Amino acid sequence: MRSKPRDSRKTTRSVRKGVSHTGDGPVRRKFLPFHRPSIGAEEEAEVIRALRSGWLSTGPRTQRFEKDFAGYIGCKHAIGLNSCTAGLHLALVAMGIGEGDEVITTPITFPSTANVIVHQRARPVFVDVDTDTLNIDPNKIEQAITPRTRAIMPVHFAGHPCDMDTICRIAQKHNLKIIEDAAHAFGAEYQGKEVGTLGDAAAFSFYATKNITTGEGGMLTTSDDELASKINILRLHGISRDAWKRYGLEGYKHWDTIYPGYKYNMFDIQAALGIHQLKKAPKFLRVRKKYVEMYDNAFESIREIKILGRKKNIKHAHHLYVILVETENLAADRDVIMNAIQAENIGIGIHFRALHLQPYYKNTYGFKLGDLPNAEYASDRVISLPLYPAMTEADVASVIEAATRVILRYRR
Repeated sequence: MRSKPRDSRKTTRSVRKGVSHTGDGPVRRKFLPFHRPSIGAEEEAEVIRALRSGWLSTGPRTQRFEKDFAGYIGCKHAIGLNSCTAGLHLALVAMGIGEGDEVITTPITFPSTANVIVHQRARPVFVDVDTDTLNIDPNKIEQAITPRTRAIMPVHFAGHPCDMDTICRIAQKHNLKIIEDAAHAFGAEYQGKEVGTLGDAAAFSFYATKNITTGEGGMLTTSDDELASKINILRLHGISRDAWKRYGLEGYKHWDTIYPGYKYNMFDIQAALGIHQLKKAPKFLRVRKKYVEMYDNAFESIREIKILGRKKNIKHAHHLYVILVETENLAADRDVIMNAIQAENIGIGIHFRALHLQPYYKNTYGFKLGDLPNAEYASDRVISLPLYPAMTEADVASVIEAATRVILRYRR
């Protein structure tokens, strides 16, 4: 974490321009949502063209989006899916990971990361996080490996890539697969290489809040031909030919059931959004980075706020702006602080409460308080502030003003 000067008065004064609050009322008159997607005329027109084409399911636009995405990431194969969760699940299935196996991952993540492991009747093994980035601590992975371990599933939290050099060395040493959970990390790079090309497979999310969106949807990337071929079949019922090929100009051809597959395919209306969102991604990231710098400059002088660290050898995707509020130095816990910021008409998020202490995982696997102290410390203190291109600089300034007011109110 970054060290901070102890005087926050300069920050408070510096963000007042453009803020509409008066007296003791909320900073904002109108509620600022935690997220709002940036959808323009290009996406709207492409959706209309898709509707008028008569092809609404998986078809030519999905194929185009897959090709464009693979080129953007720099991998051989990109497979359009209905969610990032589907990508994580299909990677496990295609790799043959199942009952009795173990998969190492992080407790600071959305439940889907571990849920898919459970769906395969494998066991999620949680490893504590690095206090600086809240990514999985690579120095603690090896001690969690057992003869049953089959894979490592690192999560690039908030858009900051994990220490993939160390993770890859460990995986190679122990003959383990690597499945990147890149739900937060589209556009991120590690030592000049795109996230999504660093392991055996990676899964991206295009949920409504993500850096690019198809409303719902996801993408699995890999450069393994055999793995890609199997996942292409598994994503659509395990049958041998995609629907749009079955009814193509070459005439009807019978299909076979190769695997007991799933209904995980992306469809063309989703892809119509993705095609143009992908083109806008560099611009979106520039705006996110500018707003992150505004937040950093404001909060570096507030001693009760810790800003997550960023390594020098990475390019951050800036999906989330997460702060840790040092509640030990405040007269309120995180939830009181969270609700006070929301009362200022600012939407917030919590990413995440430690998964190993959620009821299912705690009760099923016997996890207890104290098992993963870094994750548990963060779990009680993290708050995510709004960060998206549809915001204005005045919006960012109002978030800063609101968070600062609340922290000063509860300062000991």
